Parts: sequence; structure tokens; C-alpha cells
Amino acid sequence: MSFSQEVKDELSKQLSSARHCRLAELAAMLSYSGQIGRSDSHNYLRFQTESIAVARKYFTLIKKTFNINMDLSIRATSHANGNHIYTLMIQDPESMRRILQATKLTIRETEDRRSSKLMELGKPDPLVVQNACCKRAFIRGAFLVSGSMSNPKKAYHLEIVVSDQGKAEQLQEIMQAFLVDAKIVTRKKSFVVYIKEGSQIVDLLNVMEAHVALMDLENVRILKEVRNQVNRQVNCEAANISKTVAASAKQIEDILYIRDTIGFGELAEGLEEIAKLRIQHPEASLKELGIMLTPSIGKSGVNHRLRKLSMIADHIREHKEENSHDNKTNSN
Repeated sequence: MSFSQEVKDELSKQLSSARHCRLAELAAMLSYSGQIGRSDSHNYLRFQTESIAVARKYFTLIKKTFNINMDLSIRATSHANGNHIYTLMIQDPESMRRILQATKLTIRETEDRRSSKLMELGKPDPLVVQNACCKRAFIRGAFLVSGSMSNPKKAYHLEIVVSDQGKAEQLQEIMQAFLVDAKIVTRKKSFVVYIKEGSQIVDLLNVMEAHVALMDLENVRILKEVRNQVNRQVNCEAANISKTVAASAKQIEDILYIRDTIGFGELAEGLEEIAKLRIQHPEASLKELGIMLTPSIGKSGVNHRLRKLSMIADHIREHKEENSHDNKTNSN
């Protein structure tokens, strides 16, 4: 079972005790996945899903809220994954009228209504989601029928796909009531309300009351953050080691040059001492070199002496180059 399916399975078991919250959840489910079918004699309410958990939730909400029976048909999909399509239909016109009236849903007009055998339901009335608890239920219903979520171990992405811009903007506004900053993007003929930040997805899972999934996601986020911190620390330490090794190599090169040209005897006592220590301990840090000195000195003191040695080496090189140039000039 994918992480997205696990979330839906958990949400399918959430059943609000308040009737107005159940109506809000039903309004989202029907608006996003319900249709009005047309037959020769009458219209009927049709709800279709590939999730057994979602089908069970819809059946329970209808039964609990309206005590209405419905027809269920199951057929296998043409995909190789072995999924099934669950279709729940309410044939009785009076039962359909009661549901649409309670959820405040209207049939959306199409360009050619007569030729269309299936018609979508319109955007839910704002009255259905006046209360904060109803907003939570509405988002839960929307995710159940049209939502998906990527595996948080790979990426953070949650989305709900709707059929028109008005529904997308309404859902975005409802999410923003909980400070969830969802974005909208078009994909073919659909509108996608999505979230890509891990913390925002956590907030939305909390809004929908998917607490088990929330804890699973938080565990993944914590593990990722620990790994990132360890990687940053390792990279930082590796960079520091590289800098120390490079600096040490340059310092030793300068010290050996001084030894081979003018000798350590020409150096001041403090410079001679640090020069010999650096050659003997090429891997030592500035702090460690400072402790070896008598008396010991700090990192800045060691750095000052080593820089002075480098300046002396550079001065010897420059002087040697000048003498070489003068000799060439005189020979000419």
C-alpha cells in the first residue's frame, strides 16, 4: 500500500458525529467525484471510485446521514494492477433530491445538456463550510476522492485535482483558513491544488485529522533532517581538513626553502621553534602547535609566526630572482 493509500485508509475511518460536518464531507466528495446520470425515465446520482476505502466511506456517510440505500456495482479495471472500479448509484429521485438539497449542490449546466448522459455537480455553497470543523471535513472529503501524496521518503508533494478553476480556488481558500499556502496549476483540462513543503503537508494532515500519517511523515522528516545535518557536518569537516592540509603543505614548503637557503640560524628564536615544530608535525592544527610551544601560545599567535615565515620565504625568493636577473644583464 502506497503512502497516499495509507492516508486515505486512515481518513476513511474518520466519521464526524455532527451532521453538518458529514454534509460538508459529502459535498466535497460529490462535487469532485459525483455525477448526475440521465436515463430515459429519470435522473440518478452516481459516485465512482477505485478505492474500496473511499467507497466504504461514501456508503457510510450516505447511510448514516440520510438512511438511504444505494446500488453497488464492481468491475475490474483494464489496468494490470488488478484494481476495481466501485460505482454507487442512488436511483430514487426523491432520495437524490434530499442529498443535493442538504449538501447544497446544483447540477452544472453543460454546453449540450441534452446529449450528455452524465453531468457534473457544481461548486459547493459557502454555507456548507462556514464552521472550522466543516472546513476540515470538506478538505478530508476532497482528498479522499481527488487527492494523492508522494512517498515522503522520496519527495514532499500533496495534490488534489479538480475539474474547474472555481472549485480549485474555493478549495485553496478553505485551506488558507488553516494557514496552509496551497498553489494552483493547470494540468491538461484539470486544475491541481498542490503543496510541496513538508511542514505545510504536516499541517494539512493535521487539519484532516490524519494523525497516524502525520506522525509517519514527521518521523521521515526528522530522519531526513538528521541525515542532512550529518552530511553538512561531514562536508564542513572535510573542507576544513582540506584547507588545513593545503595550508600546512604551503607552510612546510616555505620553511624548507628558508632552511635550504639561509638556514634556521638566521631566524628569531620564536620563528625557529615554530618552523621546526611544523616540519615535525605536518598534520597538527594551529591550536595543537601552540600547545607544543614553550611557553604555549594561542592559534592567532601561531598563525602570526607562520605567516611571518611565509613572508621571509617570499622575500628570499624575490631577492634571489633579482640577483639572477642582474647576473644575466651583466653577462650580456
